[in-house]
Amino acid sequence: MFIDGAWCRSGAGRWFESKNPCTGEAWARLPRADANDVDRAVRAADAAFRTGPWSRMTASDRGLLLHRLGDLIAADAKHLADLEVRDNGKLMTEMLGQMRYLPRWFHYYGGLADKIEGHVTPIDKAGMFHYVAYEPVGVVGAITPWNSPLLLTAWKLAPALAAGNTVVVKPSEHAAASMLGLARLFEAAGFPPGVVNVVTGFGDEAGRAVVEHPLVRRIAFTGSDVGGAKISEAAARQFKRVSLELGGKSPHIVFADADIDAAVKGVISGIFAAAGQTCMAGSRLLLHKSIADAFISKLLERMKQARIGDPNHPDTDVGPIATEPQLEKVLSYIEIAKAEGATCILGGNRVTTGDCAKGWFVEPTIFTNVRNDMRIAREEVFGPVLCVLTFETDDEAVAMANDTDYGLAAGFWTTSLARALELPRRLQAGTVWVNAYRVVSYLAPFGGLKQSGIGRENGAAAIMEYLEPKSVFLNGASSISNPFSM
Repeated sequence: MFIDGAWCRSGAGRWFESKNPCTGEAWARLPRADANDVDRAVRAADAAFRTGPWSRMTASDRGLLLHRLGDLIAADAKHLADLEVRDNGKLMTEMLGQMRYLPRWFHYYGGLADKIEGHVTPIDKAGMFHYVAYEPVGVVGAITPWNSPLLLTAWKLAPALAAGNTVVVKPSEHAAASMLGLARLFEAAGFPPGVVNVVTGFGDEAGRAVVEHPLVRRIAFTGSDVGGAKISEAAARQFKRVSLELGGKSPHIVFADADIDAAVKGVISGIFAAAGQTCMAGSRLLLHKSIADAFISKLLERMKQARIGDPNHPDTDVGPIATEPQLEKVLSYIEIAKAEGATCILGGNRVTTGDCAKGWFVEPTIFTNVRNDMRIAREEVFGPVLCVLTFETDDEAVAMANDTDYGLAAGFWTTSLARALELPRRLQAGTVWVNAYRVVSYLAPFGGLKQSGIGRENGAAAIMEYLEPKSVFLNGASSISNPFSM
């Protein structure tokens, strides 16, 4: 692990294995941290925040370090992508794209570091001068998922560090190796010891210890709504601020006037490109009845040609499920959908032949005859499973789209300018795509409504999540006229 600028094992000498989803075989051994290891990491981060070189560094100098880190990531993109593919089984084409885009987060927030400005208030108190300054919160605990480990870690690390905080990262036990690869670059970039610390281990051990440690002042988490609820409850006991980017059951709507070919590609990208293992997956396809048959026909034609296999091969379209427990979950939801009366028109099985014989592969699966009250339409599967529903009017489509406990994302396809302008206001989602899907940017805030989370990542708004406003009154009068009044 990486604690206080040094590489170390767990204090108890325990290890755990990381398995390659493509082969099902262990390929790495990682330290299994406990509460004592987390305590060392948090105390190192706290000391770096209060008394270390980081605490005396100017915002401009912090920004230069972040920019340098971005350059190092760009140079090491292929190696980091290799680690990610081995850890979570996502397509090399996608992971390499993410790693080449990743430096933008550190370049952007590096530039933003010295743009955080307070303000002077024309206060209503005679003789008083008042200003507001924005200060870092302290030690941030970042708990990150297995589906896009480094990208979603950068969404937290870059703004937290730009704001002047120090960080303890606890990556998912299912995909932690790439985070250790990134930690080497923090070291190479010249970050002072203790500014960034990485502890690897399990959620109920290391993760819980990060959340409950009294010196951690803020938690940034990406994961399931169940995990987010537990973290929120634990953090509330110590009045810690949290940002929670959680799950989704996102609607993907296609209206009768849409460009069907483009929409089919968008739907495939939204649910199958990452084997459905993304929080923003467009897992509920809402089709206008007049085009439903034609759309499904084209969708099936395209998906029957999809290649399932080794994520390192450039011609692979669908890779494996990232973990064995997740594989079992996906397969169980397929059986739930069948039992509910949905019709499986594509896939529905585990793939155990050829290159997929030893790995955790599931066929891209499509269900029709789905009602919005079925579990398959209401609960997050996090796999390559699409459920299809139909509608007749815009109002019906919006009502169906919003009839969910989640509110992370939504997308729709139309050639109507009026609809393109009106529907984003009506859809209950933190991100809405019009004639596009699954597009993110370091410039655009991302987060959810309802059970999809609290707070926002990315964009200028994200850095404010890691700052506290401080109100300062300066008395310019010679004395206080009445000490018993405000």
